[in-house]
Amino acid sequence: MPEKIDYDAKIPNNVNLSEDRRLQRALEGWQPKFMHWWGEMGPTLETQGVYLRTAVSVGREGWAHFDHVNVPDYRWGIFLAERDPDRRIAFGEHQGEPVWQQVPGEYRADLQRLIVIQGDTEPASVEQQKLLGLTAPSLYDLRNLFQVNVEEGRHLWAMVYLLHAYFGREGRDEAEGLLLRNSGSPDAPRILGAFNEETADWLAFYMFTYFTDRDGKYQLGTLKESSFDPLSRTCEFMLKEEAHHMMVGTTGVDRVVIRSAELIREHDTLDIGPHGGIPLDLIQKYINFHYTVSLDLFGSETSTNAANYYTAGLKGRWQETRRKDDHKLTDDARRLEKPAADGTWTSEELQAILLLNLDLRSEYVADCQTGVNRWNKILAEAGIDHTFRLPHPGFNREVGINSGHHVTPDGTIVDEATWEAGKRKWLPTTEDLAFVRSLMHPVYERGKIASWVAPPRQGINGKPFDYEYVHLT
Repeated sequence: MPEKIDYDAKIPNNVNLSEDRRLQRALEGWQPKFMHWWGEMGPTLETQGVYLRTAVSVGREGWAHFDHVNVPDYRWGIFLAERDPDRRIAFGEHQGEPVWQQVPGEYRADLQRLIVIQGDTEPASVEQQKLLGLTAPSLYDLRNLFQVNVEEGRHLWAMVYLLHAYFGREGRDEAEGLLLRNSGSPDAPRILGAFNEETADWLAFYMFTYFTDRDGKYQLGTLKESSFDPLSRTCEFMLKEEAHHMMVGTTGVDRVVIRSAELIREHDTLDIGPHGGIPLDLIQKYINFHYTVSLDLFGSETSTNAANYYTAGLKGRWQETRRKDDHKLTDDARRLEKPAADGTWTSEELQAILLLNLDLRSEYVADCQTGVNRWNKILAEAGIDHTFRLPHPGFNREVGINSGHHVTPDGTIVDEATWEAGKRKWLPTTEDLAFVRSLMHPVYERGKIASWVAPPRQGINGKPFDYEYVHLT
């Protein structure tokens, strides 16, 4: 028999679960499978309590309640942002009509697919980060890892709620499928490539939460514009939690760069590997890899699917309502830069509606640059003459018009031999990864931190860095 769930205690929600028997039965059947997945694929390190933020309501006081929690007892909730009864469709052929509270039959398959793809990313990142607790550089970092993990789990619940509540038997089957695929599995991998990559060290974790979770921000932002109001409201609330994940990445890379700069000045050399630091050129390689893998998540630059989603009102642009155009794009054009057969770059003018993936990616690229500027400022203030850069968007791509071409980080199109010769300078090698992993010794003592990363400037929720964020077994 499925476990009977106390909806007030176990699943905080604002979707009236206690009154919906059909939905209760569906979730009662799914929850034990989720808990089995969490036990098998969730964090390896066992704890007795982690200082976690739990959402208990959508209000200012309710969505960020802090306390020590036994992680398997975390209250994964289902929350939608407050409904705007006057909200209308902002774009596409249904522009101006009231938003949908139910799924229109003609868009059922497409909406389900969008929800499944978004839902598939949430457990994937938990799986990728499964072992990181074993090498946490501090209790503060360990707490942040668990916070990211449980919120990704809650985001999975958010998508599963939509599948169960609005898509019937097919939705229930898809919800189970979200637990059957596993990151990196040769037989049942996750849908998107970046979520099958290994996150084997903490520098990779910081880069993932900076670059890949930032992609999540933009994808959720487009779904927040959806004419299907429950999806829109769900994503609006998820974006509150996604901000913390990106903070972990931004400040995590900050702290690695700060510590590397300290070691460079202390030993008067850029070769800080022998002194237990991560060299700047190796940090650049990690930037190159994680940034370009995340660019692939935006899909092909030209996309009729994205155009059709937009026209139908399923998925908008980033901050759609702030755009100063007709929100239909049928008469708008944009230029697309692409590689030519002769090894040069050319451009083509296309309808803007065919380039919606590129439009979203451009917003993302500009946002990513702000982090690179931060890290360069740290180096400049330390008097170190070195500059981090985002590689050209054609570099190291597996998806879109640049896949199949060999493009260097500075945007030069080269032949395969030149690419292979330069690859070791641009992307982490096996030796690089082994070196970074060699630094990953756990530090579980309060107020202490690993030697390759600087402590944070401030703790969580007003607590000091040396607070006991995690009670270990």
